[in-house]
Amino acid sequence: MSHNPESENPDVEPSATQANSDSASNDAALDELEQAIETTAAAREQSLPGDELSAVKADLDQAERRVLMAQAELENFRKRMRREMEDERRFASLPLIKDLLGVVDNLQRAIEAAEQSESGGGLLEGVKMVAGQMESILAKHNCQVIDPLGEEFDPNRHEAISQQPSDEHDPGKVSLVYSRGYLLHDRVVRPAQVIVSTGNA
Repeated sequence: MSHNPESENPDVEPSATQANSDSASNDAALDELEQAIETTAAAREQSLPGDELSAVKADLDQAERRVLMAQAELENFRKRMRREMEDERRFASLPLIKDLLGVVDNLQRAIEAAEQSESGGGLLEGVKMVAGQMESILAKHNCQVIDPLGEEFDPNRHEAISQQPSDEHDPGKVSLVYSRGYLLHDRVVRPAQVIVSTGNA
């Protein structure tokens, strides 16, 4: 009965299997080129007419260049695969975090509404506690809040939904954060939605 190595070892990731396969193919190609160089070098040592010797030298030089190029491509491939596998590991929780952000937003809105109501009381404290726990969980998984009030507008991290005059903030500064943004490691999961100051009214 035939066996499938991947089914017997479910922990092996497809990307890792593909990387190993591609790396093995590149190694085999390098072996072929190196063998060709050795064969050409052996022929080079034989007594050959001038024209044939020049042709052999040209073939050898070309083969050596191909080996160097193949080695460089193989090293670049390995570096790229290491980066991709590291990114897969670092951002594996991204889908879950995106789903949680909507819950965090609703908790923040509930807090803001309760703070404006005189009957908030203990409910407000309970919601604040849950919101704090949620943010602690996100921070534990390297998800950080982008809350840029008063900062210079950054199009890489902020989304301007409006521009308004402001007596408190200089032109180009964030005068109001409508919705906070989030970072996972160094990647923007969601930009902060902000209003940008145009200066004094």
